[in-house]
Amino acid sequence: MGITKHDRIAKEIAEKKGTEYHSDKGVDIQTSTQAIEVEVDVGKLKEGVRQLQGTNKARYLAVPNELVKEAIDYTKGAGVGVMNEHGKIKKRAS
Repeated sequence: MGITKHDRIAKEIAEKKGTEYHSDKGVDIQTSTQAIEVEVDVGKLKEGVRQLQGTNKARYLAVPNELVKEAIDYTKGAGVGVMNEHGKIKKRAS
């Protein structure tokens, strides 16, 4: 079986951020200033936001390009930012 879309996105962003992708526990990608959770299914956005609770870093959901609009709408007012599948910030975390 090939690499999943989730793993591909997470590995690419982690590499760009100069850190590791942790597939086993907690938030997928952590830098010194950001916590990034990757979600590839619109039905899992709620789960992704919940996973980011409890961190004092800037919180981001990273989603495939085709889900960026839905993720931005879903995170409105939540303080959670949105990145596309290449780690480009589309909505800043507040």
